[in-house]
Amino acid sequence: MTTPEDRQNRFERRREKIVAEVQANRRGEYRVPTWVYAVILGVIVVGWGAFVILG
Repeated sequence: MTTPEDRQNRFERRREKIVAEVQANRRGEYRVPTWVYAVILGVIVVGWGAFVILG
């Protein structure tokens, strides 16, 4: 079981991580998540496949 102090520490670490990420994004260090690249690649492959099969 987690104690209230453990939950508070987890909350603090999560908050610090979010603040650090927002600051990095404001400095222009934004990176596109991997899943976005995977979705784009999937759309391209499905579109190409549909073009080949239905074209």
